[in-house]
Amino acid sequence: MVNDFSGMDELYRDFILDHYRNPRNAGTLESPDASFEDNNPLCGDKIRMDLKLRDGLVDDIKFSGRGCAISQASASLLTEAVKGKPVAEIAKIGKEDVLENLGINISAARLKCALLGLKVLKQALALKTTEDL
Repeated sequence: MVNDFSGMDELYRDFILDHYRNPRNAGTLESPDASFEDNNPLCGDKIRMDLKLRDGLVDDIKFSGRGCAISQASASLLTEAVKGKPVAEIAKIGKEDVLENLGINISAARLKCALLGLKVLKQALALKTTEDL
């Protein structure tokens, strides 16, 4: 018996395209507590994340940028996942979590696209932590 996963693949492709076309938490925050921007020079993807922090939680988060559907959808999904969460919990998010949220196999060539949002988020929080020392 052959398993046909094409229906699920199509569902996840639609899911990613929805986040790309209608990104959640898109935009910028005025006077963010933490902010960072980076790009993937190989493909031109660019993402910025702004965070408002309160009592050790991500009170609000916005992202902006441009790039492929994978990078933008991944950033959109990540902002949904971390909003309202403790910073300490966010520090534990790894690439496996991001890839699982996307729900599709990501080729080696697209891995940096998928993980750019996580890299930016972690850098923003790392800079904020450094500033607070």
